[in-house]
Amino acid sequence: MELAVIILTYNESLHLARCIRSLRPIVSSIYVVDAFSTDDTVAIAESYGAKVLQRKWVNYADQFQWALDHAGITAPWVMRMDADEYLEPGLVEEIAARLDNMPENITGIYIRRKVLFKGKWIRYGGFYPHTLLRIWRNGVGSIEQRWMDEHVVLSNGNTLRFNEHIVDDNLNSIHWWVNKHNNYAIREMVDLLNIRYSFWQSDDRLLKAHGSQAKRKRFLKEKVYAALSPGMRASMYFLFRYVLRCGFLDGYKGFLFHFMQGYWYRLLVDVNVQEFQQKLKGGESKEDIMALLKQDYNIHI
Repeated sequence: MELAVIILTYNESLHLARCIRSLRPIVSSIYVVDAFSTDDTVAIAESYGAKVLQRKWVNYADQFQWALDHAGITAPWVMRMDADEYLEPGLVEEIAARLDNMPENITGIYIRRKVLFKGKWIRYGGFYPHTLLRIWRNGVGSIEQRWMDEHVVLSNGNTLRFNEHIVDDNLNSIHWWVNKHNNYAIREMVDLLNIRYSFWQSDDRLLKAHGSQAKRKRFLKEKVYAALSPGMRASMYFLFRYVLRCGFLDGYKGFLFHFMQGYWYRLLVDVNVQEFQQKLKGGESKEDIMALLKQDYNIHI
């Protein structure tokens, strides 16, 4: 099929082969944009026939847009995948059966994603069904320029949703997971600070796009969650997920996931925000904020 896939990588030898194997029956080209991995990620990608480009990492949105602009993709359809994801056989069959016959007015396709945590499918707490725009016509889609929670947005056309699933199943240790979310917390801190201080031009295209699950979640996050007191919003969000959205039905591993991702991580973001504001010491100009981000967090905006 005339479908190109972009995968961003850094030390993904544990997952990449699984991801590519699930894609091979339906894709015409695979582009791996690697941030100079130190393991055998590049060798694995090349062994499966992927075109590998290497580029220094800034953030996900910057890296992905660079891939769209510079990889030389010629296929009429483009797909976004993370290295720790794979396609279920049902989705492979659905893409094969439907994509080539897509009406011209359809420019984007939403796909449902299952999130697994330590082998447990997280079905409750608002985590399923989780629909994401993952396939779009070449030249129509671009990615929001944000530090966290970036989505592909379309310049025109309509969308539809496929029925089958992508699976997100990271096999790394909990130590790795915690370190990843420590880094995520800094990135999310930048976006939350920007809501208050407007020190750089926010990419709000998702909020202006047609209705989607991602748009609704973004609105609630930026207009409701961000307006709450940092001292209470992490607790309220965890209780909302775990009690009102029945996260407790996910069992023990589900509790670990909802507590760590829905409370610990959210609280960590807020602690980082408060710490950053204390470091400003009243200097809230754009120059003060950007200088502190560069000096203490190695973030260049």
